[in-house]
Amino acid sequence: MQTPARPVLRIPAIAAALFVAACGPSQPPGGFPGFPPGEVTTVTVAPRNLPVTYEYVGQTAGSKEVEVRARVTGILERKLYQEGAAVKAGQVLFVIDPKPLAAQAAALEADLVRAQAQKAQSDREVARLKPLAEKRAVGQKEADDAMSNAELAAASVKAAQAKLDEVKLSLGYTRVVAPISGLSSRAPKSEGSLVTANDTLLTTISQANPIWVPFSISENEQLTLNKSVSEGRLTLPKDNGFNVTVKLADGSVIPRRGKINFADTRINSSTGTFEMRAELPNADGVLKPGQFVRVSLDGAVRNNALAVPQVAVLDGPQGKFVYVADKDKDGKDIAATRPVVVGPWVVQDGVNLWVIDSGIKAGDKVITDGVSKLRPGAPIKFAAAPQSPPGAAPTPASPAPAAPAAPKS
Repeated sequence: MQTPARPVLRIPAIAAALFVAACGPSQPPGGFPGFPPGEVTTVTVAPRNLPVTYEYVGQTAGSKEVEVRARVTGILERKLYQEGAAVKAGQVLFVIDPKPLAAQAAALEADLVRAQAQKAQSDREVARLKPLAEKRAVGQKEADDAMSNAELAAASVKAAQAKLDEVKLSLGYTRVVAPISGLSSRAPKSEGSLVTANDTLLTTISQANPIWVPFSISENEQLTLNKSVSEGRLTLPKDNGFNVTVKLADGSVIPRRGKINFADTRINSSTGTFEMRAELPNADGVLKPGQFVRVSLDGAVRNNALAVPQVAVLDGPQGKFVYVADKDKDGKDIAATRPVVVGPWVVQDGVNLWVIDSGIKAGDKVITDGVSKLRPGAPIKFAAAPQSPPGAAPTPASPAPAAPAAPKS
């Protein structure tokens, strides 16, 4: 029976490999063996004043919103406007059947004529009896009764005139006119429908030039803004003098600016927000009432802020971080990570910057180019001409590291 062969342990070969590895060059901390230090570009962080833009969701509304309602009860006879079209103040929109009110007006005119006739008769009676009473040809009581009858007749004329004026006013309300100029809405009631005075909605008119854009700011954000202002880190325009721009749903920006015309001082208890309202010119009618838009407020300034180019901010398992140029224990340039808390994005001189609330300090050299090849602790070398973002101090090129001294024998 043949004995199976056993594996042969090549101990001399393994030992030789380990010996070669031990005698070879050591791997730089955090770097890649056999590769030179990564070439990077840095910017030196320096405080600067940065513009701040706040953006909120708003919904457009007419600067005047009027509900057109029937002021008399009757049958809706005609609709005289095109639904959704622009209408002018005083334009007739609807006609309610005027015939019942016209008949009432005619009857009241007859009552007025009768009251006027009775008043004329009473006036003649007073004119006849007054001189006779002065001559004591008739009793004083008879003359006084004639005077009272004349006064009652005058009151009857005024009452009849008031009733006639009221019916004529209602008769005028049968022609429903636009109270303002603006964009009309649909007519919920069709011709032939019964409409009720002061109840039935006929249409809605919105004045869209200028147009209003209400939006809300959360209480927490407002408290943060107030704290930043009180600490001097933020300066807001006086009297809410923001420059307002509006961005549509497709991302396009309306090429004109508006202003804030209202800021509520009360917090909405149900939403925890308070309302502000912007006003924009809208002569071309691009903005329609009811549109959802994004409202941008420009004019605030963040004082002595620290910011870095957006390309320098990376995402890691523990959050956002940046690479900064540091020194190891031997004085060599290495890449070190700094966890950061970021603020808003800003644009200055065409450069996209990210405001850093904490994690770095003025004077730190933040790596902007070459970060894709870095690991924490990796050796680096600086490019010949480091670049700085607008307002940042330029970073001079670092001198080449000195050659290590020869070991003493």
